[in-house]
Amino acid sequence: MDPFLQVPLADLRDRTSIKWRFFEPDVLPLWVAEMDVLPAEPITEAVHAAMLRGDTGYPHGTGYAEAFGRFAADRWGAAVDVERTALVSDVMMGAFELIRMLTPPGGSVIVTSPVYPPFHAYAAHAERQVVEAPLGPDLRLDLAAIEEACARVGGAGAVVLLCNPHNPTGTVHTRAELESLAEITARHGVRVIADEVHAPLLFDATFTPYWTVDPRGFSLTSASKAWNLAGLRTALIVGGAETADDLAGIAEVVSHGPSHIASIAHVAAFDDGRAWLDDVLLALREHRALLARLLVEHAPTIRWRPGEATFLAWLDCSATRVADLDPHAEAGYIGLSTGPAKAFLEQARVGLSAGEAFGTGGENHVRLNLGTRPEVIEEAVRRMGAVA
Repeated sequence: MDPFLQVPLADLRDRTSIKWRFFEPDVLPLWVAEMDVLPAEPITEAVHAAMLRGDTGYPHGTGYAEAFGRFAADRWGAAVDVERTALVSDVMMGAFELIRMLTPPGGSVIVTSPVYPPFHAYAAHAERQVVEAPLGPDLRLDLAAIEEACARVGGAGAVVLLCNPHNPTGTVHTRAELESLAEITARHGVRVIADEVHAPLLFDATFTPYWTVDPRGFSLTSASKAWNLAGLRTALIVGGAETADDLAGIAEVVSHGPSHIASIAHVAAFDDGRAWLDDVLLALREHRALLARLLVEHAPTIRWRPGEATFLAWLDCSATRVADLDPHAEAGYIGLSTGPAKAFLEQARVGLSAGEAFGTGGENHVRLNLGTRPEVIEEAVRRMGAVA
């Protein structure tokens, strides 16, 4: 059974998280990266058991890293050295801490736009400059652009903040691309931090964890996206073979952020929630096929190149009637101040993430979340097609 059919639409509207409460009730929310599913039963059981025994204190030990290591070995053939891991509150806070450790104030964070909006925001909050090395027209890494950016700012202290699988496009970077990236950054004294939170959500690609190709690199991971646990915050830094000293330098206060209950839930996900994940992936394949059919039928001016991972669809609206002829107005993380997303919200009552918020290359794009009931997707595309 499609896991997304287990929660009636009326029950979804009763949820109190931001996805279903940010917009007015008549808006179909297909924006923020929450899925409309029930938790995997092993996760619910693990959290319930912890509550019954009063196991609600501070996290301890390496159970999270060990569980992720078992998952990484089974799914990707990748070995995790538990001694080169660190528990953090979430992926972006881990990235923030690594950026502060690896670059000086005023240093640079190279991002491959269009990319997850907090990449820009967190770098700015860390008082580092954002340097864009946009994806190529094929939505893959432009290694020449990355090399040019590294050559320009590497000497001043810089990192590449990578997203793999890429949010919003769903691109999965190949081993060859990652090896080339490692070579480029090593030449210029630049370190790489890879956000790999969507990695369990693979369709048609082989995933290569970054720590396996770059001894000086870091991966950040969590069960939060694949198992829909964003409200249970914990994540893991996994370092390459030469990162032990870096990881030892992480401030002790950082390890106080993760939730013990969250760690229990995530361990259950990695170890015992795999069948549930496979059911979700099967359903998402069907949702992807549904979206492709619906766009042809109802919104042919909207173009989509399906990615190889994630439950997100990156839609090109540049040929639509709602394309912004001057798409340079400021767009925040929610990104509804400009462009097609603004038009779809106001005219079609569909809430999407505005591409302008994702940086260069995001103009006249929107990001749509496929992790919901099929009839919600169908109604949303019908509404969008009426104005596109």
